[in-house]
Formats: sequence, structure tokens, C-alpha cells
Amino acid sequence: MLEPASRWRWYRASVPHPSGLEGRYLHRYRVPTITIVLLVDYISEICARICRLSLAANERFNMVVVLNGVLADECPTSVRALLAAHPGYRDAAAQLLAAAARDVGTPGLLYVGQREMAAVVPHDKNVSIIGSDDATSCIIVIVRHSGSGAVALAHLDGSGTAEAAAAMVARVQQLAIGYPEGRLELQLVGGFTDPRRYSDDLFANIMLSFHRLTEEIDLTLACCCELNTAVGGGYPAPLVTGVGVDIRAGDLFPATFPDKGPELSLRCARHITGGLHAAQVLDIYDNAVGMLRIGPFNYEPLRGVDLWLEQSDEFILQHLSTTPAVEPPHFVHNIRSTLKFIQQHPFPAVTVFPDNRPHYYRRDEQTGCWVHVTWKI
Repeated sequence: MLEPASRWRWYRASVPHPSGLEGRYLHRYRVPTITIVLLVDYISEICARICRLSLAANERFNMVVVLNGVLADECPTSVRALLAAHPGYRDAAAQLLAAAARDVGTPGLLYVGQREMAAVVPHDKNVSIIGSDDATSCIIVIVRHSGSGAVALAHLDGSGTAEAAAAMVARVQQLAIGYPEGRLELQLVGGFTDPRRYSDDLFANIMLSFHRLTEEIDLTLACCCELNTAVGGGYPAPLVTGVGVDIRAGDLFPATFPDKGPELSLRCARHITGGLHAAQVLDIYDNAVGMLRIGPFNYEPLRGVDLWLEQSDEFILQHLSTTPAVEPPHFVHNIRSTLKFIQQHPFPAVTVFPDNRPHYYRRDEQTGCWVHVTWKI
């Protein structure tokens, strides 16, 4: 049926004059509104198809994720699809799950928190193990250069994933300069088949982020999502939530880390606030000086922080966790400490980083702990 004439509109079109004077002659065209709408939709669809074809062409051109030694034509965006094409990844995950979990102490440890990353080399005298834990719906990502042994580790929750993938590869390549040739290896640990599928979406995002880079990287381990899920007890739960990397041997092992390093409440404050730096994955280690580096960054004040602190532990657990049924016992305690820090420092750029400089920590040779120092650049 034709659109009723009562809904037609007048449109004026400018016709160029032979002398070049624009708009000398004006003609009116009577065009139904629906015609304009359909034309716009048609043009939009053409543009969308061009964009999709361009992205697909770029991915086919890159094809940088290597699966079982074979360059992948298509990047698998789920663990199920990965296993369907390469069932050997199930055995690799089973080996990690069968390994004994280690409780790692402070000496020699570089702990990486949520939305953080760090890169180290085997000859670093200050670090022997790099690791992270408490990855329930998150995924811990490790990039390693087989020739130099340089390792980068990140704890990703879905924010800043593409930027983190590019930064990890760049840092490892930088640290591998001058060392024997080798390949880049990618290992993923953490996340499970949670009811809301957070980990599944994150896995897809991580895989695509590495696939779109220009460097080839070999996926050697994917102990995440359905390969890291315990189905007993009536509720799915992750089997491994923490992993450590022995940077000299290059070995991975399940791990927990009682000491998560200095200024944990400040570092965690970015997770539950907004602002420019809140969604970034920050590099927390300065290889040039062998020091832990925190900040500088800012976050927005959290409205209602006083009200949050008045709530019960159960309320905080249910409303500030993506997976409240499987969080570790210290989860609520850490959240309360973080909320109190935000309450005391609503503007960290003013009270925590007044000079806009990082907080540096060096390794104490006697205790093995990180000790705050004043570092001038």
C-alpha cells in the first residue's frame, strides 16, 4: 500500500547553474517520507556490508592465531569450537588441572591484580614468579617468547582487552630483542561456564583481540570456560582460579597468593568506579629499574559509598560480584576495604597522586617484600 499523501513532505533540491552559481534554480520534488527512510536504510545496509567485508578480509589476511602448529583460517570464539577442531587442548588443560596447587609467598613474587598486566625476563633478580588469582569469571592471559623466556601476564575482566593484548605482545617482543629467535606462545587460564556466560564472552573477546594483531602467536593452553568447570555440588564452579609462572623454567602451575602486594585497595578501586583510567589495563612493573609501579591514575567519586558500607556482607556479595556463589572467602573483606579507601580518597589525583607521579616499590633484599621508595624520573 502506498503511504498516504497526507504524510508526504516537500523536499527542496539545489540544481547547479551552468555558470557555476549553486542554487540559482530551485526545483521542488514531492517524495514520500517512507521512500527517504527506505533509501537511508538501504545505504546504511550497504555501508555495514562493506565494513563487515573489510573486517573479514583483515582477519583472513592476518590469521595470526596458531592452533596446534597450524595457522587458523578462522578464529574459534568458544572453547567448544576450539575443541571440535583441536581436541588436543583438552589434554593440555587436564595436565594443568592435575598439577598440585601452590601457596606462593612474598619473596620473588610479582602479583598482578584485576585489570593489571606486567612483563618480566628470566634474569630479573627481583622476580622469580609472576602470577594472579581470584579469577572466577575473569581470565588470566600469559604471553611468552620461547627464545628469550620473556613473559607477560594480565588479569582480564572484559575491559581494555584489545589494548591489553597488543600491549602484552609489544612488551614481550621488546624484552626479547637480542635473544635467540623463538615463537610467541599464548596461554589462557581461568573463567568457567557461569550462568551469565561472562567467561564465554570474555574468551571470544580475547581470542579475537589476538587474532587481529599482525604477529603470529601460538595458543598452547586454554584451561578456561567449560574446560575449567566443576559440575558437582549443584552449581558450576571454576576448578582453577589462580596461576603462577616460574619465569626461569617457563612452567605454569595452579596457585594462590596470600600477599597481593602493596596498596591493594587503591589498585582495586578502579574496578568499582568510573573514569578515564577505570577501564584500562595498567602495566605495574618497570623493567628498567626492577620496581613495582602503581599509578598515577584517577577515578570518579562513588556516589552512595557511605550507604554501600552500611550494607550486610551478603548484600555486597550479591550486588558487587559477577559470580557470588563461587567467590573466595576474602572477597567481601577486600571490597569493604576498597570502599573505605574510596570514601577517604574520592579524588585520588589530588590526595594519592598529588604530584602526578607513580608510587614505586623496590624489593627488600632481607625480607623479600616490596618497600616504598621515592623515585625521581
